[in-house]
Amino acid sequence: MSPIDILRTALSSMGANKLRAGLTLLGIVIGVTAVISLMAIGRGTQDAVTSRIEQLGTNLLFVRPGASSQGRVFGGQGSAGTLTLEDAYSLTDPVLAPSVANVAPELRTNAQLVAGRKNTSTQIIGVTPEYETVRNFPVQSGNFISDGQVFNRSEVIVLGSRVAETLFGFRDPVGQNVRVDGRQFTVVGILESHGGGVFGLFDDQALVPITTAYYRLSGRRTNQGDVTVNSINVEAVNVGAMDQAIDEIATVLRLRHRITDEDDFTVSSQQETIEALEETTNTFTVFLGGIASISLLVGGIGIMNIMLVSVTERTREIGVRKAMGAKRRDILLQFVAEASLLSLGGGVAGVAAGYALSRAIDGRDIIGQTFQTVFSPEIAILALAVSAAIGLFFGIYPATRAARLHPIEALRYE
Repeated sequence: MSPIDILRTALSSMGANKLRAGLTLLGIVIGVTAVISLMAIGRGTQDAVTSRIEQLGTNLLFVRPGASSQGRVFGGQGSAGTLTLEDAYSLTDPVLAPSVANVAPELRTNAQLVAGRKNTSTQIIGVTPEYETVRNFPVQSGNFISDGQVFNRSEVIVLGSRVAETLFGFRDPVGQNVRVDGRQFTVVGILESHGGGVFGLFDDQALVPITTAYYRLSGRRTNQGDVTVNSINVEAVNVGAMDQAIDEIATVLRLRHRITDEDDFTVSSQQETIEALEETTNTFTVFLGGIASISLLVGGIGIMNIMLVSVTERTREIGVRKAMGAKRRDILLQFVAEASLLSLGGGVAGVAAGYALSRAIDGRDIIGQTFQTVFSPEIAILALAVSAAIGLFFGIYPATRAARLHPIEALRYE
């Protein structure tokens, strides 16, 4: 039989049992649709998170207290209070650190905020004016912390959008007073919202002058009485100057701390955070694809089951074909073609359904979560190839069983 005859015969046999063929094909459609849509969600989540982090700055370095490890980029973040506000200011020296564009130290603590009858517990971050641009925290209304407020240790506060909504509802908080651990602060600004998901945590915080946080709220001091900080955010002049900036930061801090052995600080980059996050989200995406692939396997088992039933029902037909001169190869190819057409047809329909579903949920708010999807042609081609391979794999055994039937025994079958 020619390939065209084999294909025509396979289509004719499938057409004789349209409902059964349709239900079998549906298993593959659901499997391919699940793989494509879940992978699209995983890719979309990865791109969205990476994009949001990059918006915070790709040329950022983070200096934190703690012991260092070997290499140019230091690890092993610790909790010792070894960094001070003077350390941060020293990194702005254009002679010792020409690759550093800006520096924004921060001091973190937790406090209870009270406004009228409303209250909330949140994180308070002591900052300098540079924090607004270095960490990309623009204000939605009002003003950010100023140099004068840092110098005067002013009791002013900039609220995150979620904190402002919790304490004031839909009223304008700017100019209102809040009590922070019993002290009265004036609201001077509201930060722009960072949206939902993990980045929503940035909305649940408040900013105060770093000196105010230290002298009024934190109270931790060094033996020399310097203002300690939890970390120093450093903005390099550009991405290409990151390594040079790391060396300059290390040199300045070693000189200030009189270090001759192990560093008492760590330096990490935003790019490291992005790479670590990409690795995590890649694992998550592969995990989603693996779960969805189980439905493809189930669909393949369904194809084998239907093909075995088809062989049993068409035993006399197979006997007649062999008696009329059909070879084992012809019978084998006919049943393999049927299984492959079922899986390949289901794969094509599944790709179309997966694309439509991924586009339909892109940007939609579902159960309070906004989904972003990225349709990947590579994944679609892979899913289509896998579906065809599954049909071929699970169709071989029934086809072989049909081809091995003895024509006389097949003609006697009732």
